[in-house]
Amino acid sequence: MIHTMPDRQPLSHTSLDAFWNLETAEALKMLAGNEKGLSRSDAEDRLKTYGLNTLKAASRSSAILLFLSQFKSPVTLLLIGAAGLSMGLGDVTDAVIILIIILISSCLGFWQEKGAAHAVEELLKMVQIRCRILRDGTESEWPVETVVPGDIIVLSAGDVIPGDSLLLDSKELFIDEAAFTGETYPVEKNAGILPVDTALSKRSNSLLMGSHVISGKARAVVVRTASRTEFGKISGRLRLKPPETDFEKGIRHFGYMLMEITLVLVIVIFAINVLLHKPALDSFLFSLALAVGLTPQLLPAIITVNLAAGARAMAKKKVIVKRLSSIENFGSMNILCSDKTGTITEGKVTLKDALDIAGNHSEKTLRYAGLNAALQQGFTNPIDQAICAVHKITPTDYTVQCEIPYDFIRKRLTIQVQHEKENFAITKGALNGILEICGQAETEKGELIPMDGQRPKIVEQYHQLSAAGYRVLGVAYKQTAKEKDFTRDEEKEMIFLGFITLFDPPKQHIRETLDDLRALGVQFKVITGDNALVADSIARQIGVAAPVILTGAQIRQMSDGALMQQATMANIFAEVEPNQKERIIQFLKKAGNVVGFMGDGVNDAGALHTADVGISVDDAVDVAKGAADIVLLDRDLAVLKEGIVIGRKTFANTMKYVFMATSANFGNMFSMAGASLFLSFLPLLPKQILLTNLLTDFPEMAIATDRVDALSVEKPHRWNIRFIQRFMLIFGLLSSVFDYLTFGVLLFFMKAGEKVFQTGWFVESVVSATLIVLVVRTRLPFLKSLPGKYLMMATGLIVLVVLALPFTPLAGLFGFVRLPLSFYGWMGGIVAGYLVSAELAKQWFYRKLQKDY
Repeated sequence: MIHTMPDRQPLSHTSLDAFWNLETAEALKMLAGNEKGLSRSDAEDRLKTYGLNTLKAASRSSAILLFLSQFKSPVTLLLIGAAGLSMGLGDVTDAVIILIIILISSCLGFWQEKGAAHAVEELLKMVQIRCRILRDGTESEWPVETVVPGDIIVLSAGDVIPGDSLLLDSKELFIDEAAFTGETYPVEKNAGILPVDTALSKRSNSLLMGSHVISGKARAVVVRTASRTEFGKISGRLRLKPPETDFEKGIRHFGYMLMEITLVLVIVIFAINVLLHKPALDSFLFSLALAVGLTPQLLPAIITVNLAAGARAMAKKKVIVKRLSSIENFGSMNILCSDKTGTITEGKVTLKDALDIAGNHSEKTLRYAGLNAALQQGFTNPIDQAICAVHKITPTDYTVQCEIPYDFIRKRLTIQVQHEKENFAITKGALNGILEICGQAETEKGELIPMDGQRPKIVEQYHQLSAAGYRVLGVAYKQTAKEKDFTRDEEKEMIFLGFITLFDPPKQHIRETLDDLRALGVQFKVITGDNALVADSIARQIGVAAPVILTGAQIRQMSDGALMQQATMANIFAEVEPNQKERIIQFLKKAGNVVGFMGDGVNDAGALHTADVGISVDDAVDVAKGAADIVLLDRDLAVLKEGIVIGRKTFANTMKYVFMATSANFGNMFSMAGASLFLSFLPLLPKQILLTNLLTDFPEMAIATDRVDALSVEKPHRWNIRFIQRFMLIFGLLSSVFDYLTFGVLLFFMKAGEKVFQTGWFVESVVSATLIVLVVRTRLPFLKSLPGKYLMMATGLIVLVVLALPFTPLAGLFGFVRLPLSFYGWMGGIVAGYLVSAELAKQWFYRKLQKDY
């Protein structure tokens, strides 16, 4: 609903409900605006009233939800409830300690995730989508979020519509409204008045937030923003949660696996302890604390911190991450698809020549192509810029009568021009699209001859030029009547004039960059609209000796199964139509690949959404930049290569926490569960288990800064639950072996009572669980891959704290006592034996299961 503006007559909500039924002057009056735009102060007042033009939740509420989410684990909530019950029964000290430990752990997670989220917000400001608005009568760029009702927006090809708007004027404006209407082709829009009951798909004078401009130019007044728009009303359907990434899926399955193990252990241990006539509340608290110990509480925070650290590192390499979870997919990516322009080529299209049908230079072909390029009103593109750079015209000498804009079906653009007493139409575009509308050809002498006899010669000339690596366009013209505008139906019986040849040379070091990508296990595939001969020439120039090429025509004829097989083997997809890009990517994904797509054009948004990783560039059109997960500030594959390496480092560091949680933690908790069955007392009190969990998690916060081995980045890695299960079984059981050795020393050699046993077991379990991270963090021998300094410092700090804790005043609060010096000797030997055994087991494990990792 549109709210009342302060110090201003209320905007008529009822009248504006059907704004497409209003004259522009009336709509502007109701919006208290004018065609020169709002003043800055007025816009600021309206922004306070309506709020930001976004469908995202406010950051303040997000911070509160983020903090509350730290307590969302059912096990944590049960533990809080049990602590409350314990307090009610008189055991206040233990209950308070448990609650304080839970609060500290949750605050630690919140602080890390909030800091990471803030860092990402700052990075996203670098690739903010902006739009052109008239403010104080001057056109300027503003973030889309600051658009308010009454703003006058200025639109051109590639722009995203920032709010539901009424057209003031337009020139050959075509809009993609597929998300609202399901219509595949762009819809033409014109200013005017429509009946109140006009269906959404028929409102040709209105623009909808979330749609985007395909071609043409326009000015419009914004009527609705944010949740008041049609996009906002159906946001539950349109703004679905982004598809789950491969990494998110792996995390979810890992969580399910731990939940199943935890549930079984908790139920069994609680039942057995009760059967052994141990206090029911203590047994319940022990079981819940055991569950907390098994549950990697800080895993969400660890993941967020690792991803944010990765995002910051990537930003330094001019790679901005819009969606954090895409970093892991970026590292897992094994196929990268991209157009060739600007990625493997310089992206600076240069006009080579303008030729007649015989292949000779033609000034007339150049002049007509120049007129078509300079006078068209659609989106600016490198080809037209290249032509205009060579052939400059005086615009006052020519008058554009009408234009039939370029589209991806016809693949041509026509303008009707008046010059002195002449009236003619000029068409420029893909050669096949030009030949199909020509009935005659003009020779170098200016004679007109039938097209039938010339077509084979023209096609042969085209093949020769394409094979030489040139992009070739056709140019045709036709005399027209002065009295009426040229229409699409009149694009026939035209005169073929000649060719325009253009080239875009490969980048200087592109071969080395592609070799580096191949060394990282990433296949590079080109998806281009250029013909197969040009694509073949470019492929050979960049080092692909025998390129496998699939054309759009071949793809159309292929079954789904054939395309899945052929797409995997192809190096280049040529003559591809926009909707085929999505199909190619879909079948590459179905073949089991993690697929990245790099695009910057109006027709790339669908493919960017479909890919596992959508990559765009900072100078891309808004709709492409909005659809991307990652935005490059520098259009260079070398930058992308750096991003892939950082993505893999981020994945590797996250997996270190997983391996720690599934080895030492699982082993320690499994050992405690077993010990509780034959001991007359609990091996650790609930508060001691929680403290163990908190202290062993603390060093993991430094994992994001840890060194990563070259082995971990040389090829893509993906979640492998079976591999993690094997790791858990082998290293968890190994940990338990040395845990039971500790039990034996405490019970048989030191004759430990309850307090000494609990203190000794606490110290040994925390020290061993903390130090084992230094072993399992790498596949290499410890001395060949030393940890980062922050991880080493955090580990050393925790070991010192744990060794000192029994001698501090806090010892009594946690139920600890001083240990005999002889225990530290025993413990040192056990921990050393554990670390050496883990190192040997690690070498055997990776050698045996190398294929799985």
